Amino acid sequence: MSAMERFEALRSRHAQLEQELNDETHRPLPNTEIMSRIKREKLRIKDEMARLDPVHC
Repeated sequence: MSAMERFEALRSRHAQLEQELNDETHRPLPNTEIMSRIKREKLRIKDEMARLDPVHC
């Protein structure tokens, strides 16, 4: 997998996590543990994206 393919995969996963976070936030009783896990994963992905291509982040 090239760096650009990895970057695109990370961007896709980041968008998926954003949707999951949005879904969880709008539940009647959001699970804060799940929300924290999603936020940590999004940050990890964003950091990896920045290492691969700082211009796009």
